[in-house]
Amino acid sequence: MYLTKEKKEEIFSKYGKGKNDTGSAEGQIALFTLRINHLTEHLKNNRKDYNTERSLVKLVGKRRALLDYLTKKDILRYRAIVKELGLRK
Repeated sequence: MYLTKEKKEEIFSKYGKGKNDTGSAEGQIALFTLRINHLTEHLKNNRKDYNTERSLVKLVGKRRALLDYLTKKDILRYRAIVKELGLRK
């Protein structure tokens, strides 16, 4: 499996407030970005996997909603996470 418990803890400790801080917007955005990148690579090899394509679209929507929330809540945190993850918008 591409996403182990240790990998999740590493993501949340790097982008969140701690390894058990799974509720922070930054941690969730980072986790969604990792999953989106994984599904994108999968779809490059399996173009007709429509269920994965639907999951990818839903994840992108969730990440966009969290980024919009962060924009309204604290623009500096939004800019920091976008820069750190290398997102376009």
